[in-house]
Amino acid sequence: MMASCKGRTKSVSMQLEGVVGLEIHAQIQARTKIFSDSAVHFLSPPNSLVSFFDASLPGTLPVLNRRCVEAAVMTGLALNCRINAKSFFDRKHYFYADLPAGYQITQQRRPVAVDGLLHYSVLGGKKRNQVLRKNIRIKQIQLEQDSGKSLHDDARGQTLVDLNRAGVGLMELVMEPDMTCGEEAAAAVRELQLILQALGTCQGNMSEGQLRVDANVSVHRPGEPLGVRTEVKNINSVRYLARAIDYEIRRQIDVVRRGGSVRNETRAYDSKSGTTVAMRDKEGLQDYRFMPEPNLPPLIVYEDPSRIPSGADVRQAVVVQSLRAKLPELPGVRRDRLVETYDVLPEHSFTLLNEEGLVEYFESVLKATSREPRKVIGWVTNELLAFLKQQDLNVSQSHVSPSSMAQLLELLEAGSISSSVAKQVFQEMWRCSGAKTASQIIHEQDLSLISDMEQVHVICAKVLDSHPHEVQAFRAGNKKVLNKLMGSVQKETKGRADPVAVRKILQDKISETMS
Repeated sequence: MMASCKGRTKSVSMQLEGVVGLEIHAQIQARTKIFSDSAVHFLSPPNSLVSFFDASLPGTLPVLNRRCVEAAVMTGLALNCRINAKSFFDRKHYFYADLPAGYQITQQRRPVAVDGLLHYSVLGGKKRNQVLRKNIRIKQIQLEQDSGKSLHDDARGQTLVDLNRAGVGLMELVMEPDMTCGEEAAAAVRELQLILQALGTCQGNMSEGQLRVDANVSVHRPGEPLGVRTEVKNINSVRYLARAIDYEIRRQIDVVRRGGSVRNETRAYDSKSGTTVAMRDKEGLQDYRFMPEPNLPPLIVYEDPSRIPSGADVRQAVVVQSLRAKLPELPGVRRDRLVETYDVLPEHSFTLLNEEGLVEYFESVLKATSREPRKVIGWVTNELLAFLKQQDLNVSQSHVSPSSMAQLLELLEAGSISSSVAKQVFQEMWRCSGAKTASQIIHEQDLSLISDMEQVHVICAKVLDSHPHEVQAFRAGNKKVLNKLMGSVQKETKGRADPVAVRKILQDKISETMS
């Protein structure tokens, strides 16, 4: 979830504002390519996953992968699209060295899914702690094949072609220009990532090219026609997407303010300089010479089994009703359930869902402890996540299991240890990768709360005697200095004193000296 960017991309003098639409290529999670039986694997040796069809050898024909069709239909259903019972494949002609056929098989005339809606949220309000729900219209979702990759060897002055990716199934999602800035676009893409991952239709790993984003950016005055747009191509991270769009909006506003005209062109984002750079003029629609794909019949999907013609192979039929029944709990619904069930803050529900496996970890801890969900959520989203990010690990690689964290929190709830000691114990549990339990660490390092209250009284008196200025400040009405005094006591006791008891003892002793 991103912060709302209302007003951040407007020009004060001319009231120009940004308009953003997205085209997203999502690599379909399938074992084989969309029109051949070549396997799909990331980081395989170059040109090791190439069939005769992928290399466009004469006489080879495409065979449509049913899995890719089902993935597109499920994605369309999750995004509230209308599924076309009949759609068509087309050839889109253009020349790249890594496109052997000289054309791409896509769906230009009638795609498989149209007229959808993506729901996403951003943070708004004065303190940016209000969840604002927004929508983006999905114009269409079309099936198509990916191209290969050109690998440029600057040292030898040559370009090498790897066709492993050629023919991998893609879903192209075309979003209407319903966004106004980079943060909204980034939030929408992150929500789409979560949806695709929940569906299992795309892994959504942008660093591996499984999700590639092109941003169409223009500026205009509200109420007037949209301005000339530029396309920022192949942005491969959510963070760079926000930066690229916001820079491009600022650049276009500056061009208009200086009396210039924005060019209809394709640009690239340079992450090092934080700027976009011109690549080429935009190709017009006519440049692609679209034509029907002669080697593929119309794609037919059926609303329910009763519509499948007699004699047809039921095993090969794609049935919308069956796929709709398989839809999992989607991220938006899941967040609402977390807030309602566990009474956590909305922003906590976003944090839980943004990390794969974190919801399951959180719920596993809850099942094994008596602590309230709001107390557990802090440990999961703060302590656990901090250690995971520090070592670049995912939740499944956590050194502390949910049951181990639950045991630690139970000891904290029972008053056996202080909160500062609990964090110290968690750190030790992480270091030894679960080899020792919380109880063992507490016993070995003598970290239990001091039960001898006379000893605590003596330490508190000692701290007060050594901090006369803080005592005087407290008497003068500065209540915050009590935290410093408590910290000194905890330092003396190595965090083993009950903070509630320490606070009361310090207050009582200061009051006694005043009377």
